[in-house]
Amino acid sequence: MLVILGFGMIAVFLYLVMAKKATPIATLILVPLIFGAFTGAGLGMGDMIEESILKLAPTAALLFFAIIFFGTMIDVGLFDPLIRLILRFVGDDPVKLVVGTALLTSIVSLDGDGSTTFIIVTSAFLPLYLRLGMSPVTLTVVAAMSNGVLNTVPWGGSTARAAAALGVSPIDIFVPMIPAIAAGLVAVVVLAYFLGRGERTRIGELELRPSQGFLKRPDLSDESDETFVDENVAARSRTTGAARRGERGGAGSSSPASGSSVVITNNFTPDLSLTGGIAVRPNARPRLIWFNLVLTLAVMTILVMDVVLPAVIFMAAAAIALVVNFPKIKEQSAQIKAHADSVISVVGMVFAATVLTGILNGTGMVEAMAEWLVSVIPSGLGPFMAVIAGILSIPLTFVMTNDAFYFGVLPILSATASTFGLEPVEMARASLVGQALHQSSPLVASFLLLIGLANVSLGDHFKKVIWRGAIVALVMLIVGGLTLAYPLF
Repeated sequence: MLVILGFGMIAVFLYLVMAKKATPIATLILVPLIFGAFTGAGLGMGDMIEESILKLAPTAALLFFAIIFFGTMIDVGLFDPLIRLILRFVGDDPVKLVVGTALLTSIVSLDGDGSTTFIIVTSAFLPLYLRLGMSPVTLTVVAAMSNGVLNTVPWGGSTARAAAALGVSPIDIFVPMIPAIAAGLVAVVVLAYFLGRGERTRIGELELRPSQGFLKRPDLSDESDETFVDENVAARSRTTGAARRGERGGAGSSSPASGSSVVITNNFTPDLSLTGGIAVRPNARPRLIWFNLVLTLAVMTILVMDVVLPAVIFMAAAAIALVVNFPKIKEQSAQIKAHADSVISVVGMVFAATVLTGILNGTGMVEAMAEWLVSVIPSGLGPFMAVIAGILSIPLTFVMTNDAFYFGVLPILSATASTFGLEPVEMARASLVGQALHQSSPLVASFLLLIGLANVSLGDHFKKVIWRGAIVALVMLIVGGLTLAYPLF
């Protein structure tokens, strides 16, 4: 009976989340309560949930203050010198530009918020892609893969969900995976290099007229992303093109003869401007850059040393960053409110997950389902459960949301693996490798923002990203096993 209820609860949860019949937070709370009632747990579910809340409270605190801290560091311009260095490095070389896209996306992705990352990257690089006649699809492919790899930071969505679902520390998941994450980033850079070479070859075949220049603009009449329009033609059709782009919910573009461009969205205006292709922030604190750099390095060092509770580290760091960079109370309040959406969605999801994990464990559903799975899985595959989880994460996190996979599938895999001697934290680590492809899933809101800003169709993006994202994920899976983050054999 518990097996049927357990799988039934997971199936209903997956359906409601993937079909968007209810928000993840509402689903995480209501579905377990309903199915838990059928087990006869009654009011005892309160104690189960309370126990789960006590376990996940430190994780929620960590995510709350980590988002504020890294969001503040980006807002005050800590990473802007690196952005300028990258833009200076890429120049007008397509190869350098694509590699620079990967590097910049990786840096900005440290805040754990995909929307912010994609806004900054498209604002900085899309004008350059258009000016050089390069395909915006290349930008979206590289940006999505880079952001997916860095979505595995402790305050990122995937690691937070894995930690919440299995009741382990995000730091314990993340630190042993650093070599695998680094390998994933290297793989992205290598793929970016070859994408850049392909762009350089195509552009080299064009007849360039320096007095007029050229722009790469998508042809909206069909699925092709290889149409190039002369600057004079682009100027005559700019109004029509912008309107057509607006109809698709993407970004309009204005490209003066000087070559500088500003990306403007229909319903979303990023709080930054462009000066020579470089993002300029109204809250930048250039005089405090060394202080902010030392503070950030100190935070990362103490995290790796694991001498203080991570939540306490980010509490102190966020408070120091706010007080030093924004001395006035109104400024501090405004800065916190600026990141309130990210904080509420992530932390709210963690606390809602306590209902699912508490009832799954407290009613004995997990144990019952694990025993059933053990009975049907050949004993010879038991030692490979971590690898199996990693491989499954690649397609499953692409066709379903992180909520569905980490709260619906991973706990069952972990419970099954535990019978073969694998720890939950090892399963959590292996399950992260699919994020390189997950960030290109049409179920991810920030990804939809990315292709909207770049005016790229899903079909064109998928043609280039699916096999490349899978390669990056497999590289991470292999390196993670070789560095003993989880058993490979």
